Amino acid sequence: MQGAGGTSGGSGQFLLGLVMMCGGFYLLLNNVIVSSTFGLGSRLFGIGGFGVTGGIILVPLVIGIGMIFYNARSYLGWLIAIASFFAMVFGVIASVSLDLRTMSAFYLITVLVLAFGGLGLFLGSLRSAARSEHARPQ
Repeated sequence: MQGAGGTSGGSGQFLLGLVMMCGGFYLLLNNVIVSSTFGLGSRLFGIGGFGVTGGIILVPLVIGIGMIFYNARSYLGWLIAIASFFAMVFGVIASVSLDLRTMSAFYLITVLVLAFGGLGLFLGSLRSAARSEHARPQ
């Protein structure tokens, strides 16, 4: 019977590591709070002393869309619309804030041991399988 990595044995370590890793990273990511400050009046970029807001990014987007509807072959319209769309997407991503919930030290240590201990077991089961193949006589 072939185990993890195609060698005999290692399946238990592989499965235990996989379960620990998935559970630990689930608990860790479940305690991360994602928030955003993106809005039409919030400052996204700073160009010199001038702050670019989400509403100001919509102005060239609307102008570019109007140019596209007027003439679909307008390269300038496509350029303005695509550039302002990507600026808006970049502004949304740049305004995202990640915070960790308040938790006890015991809970945090338990989550980290599960996540990274499971990762170590998982990768260790694959590594030992790779070494066994190289040591095997041909």
